[in-house]
Amino acid sequence: MADKPSVLFVCVHNAGRSQMAAGWLRHLAGDAVEVRSAGSAPADRINPVAVEAMREVGVDITAEQPKKLEYATAQASDVVITMGCGDVCPVFPGKRYEDWKLDDPAGQGIAAVRGIRDEIRDRVQALVNDLVRGRA
Repeated sequence: MADKPSVLFVCVHNAGRSQMAAGWLRHLAGDAVEVRSAGSAPADRINPVAVEAMREVGVDITAEQPKKLEYATAQASDVVITMGCGDVCPVFPGKRYEDWKLDDPAGQGIAAVRGIRDEIRDRVQALVNDLVRGRA
């Protein structure tokens, strides 16, 4: 792993879970980690309920856009975290992989998305502790 680890969050649409996770990682780790996100079948825009849920906790993800998962992006990442993308996520030897089982916020109301947001925050905080604080 380089001096600055890189993390790629992947979900199907890159519009909810992976965008919230990327927002949390930027918020909690600052410049200590390179943050990427992508989707196997990206949506046209980020889920507005996910945007609102993150805004409630002071994390702005409005500038982000869903992106297609590219081979080179996955290959260049130190840690790949999947969230329901199944077999479409590429696997590279020597990479750290985690599959986070999380409900999909698509079609959910704000109360349900808040719960998903908070679970993602807890997982990202543990990741930050491992990647950043564990290297100090």
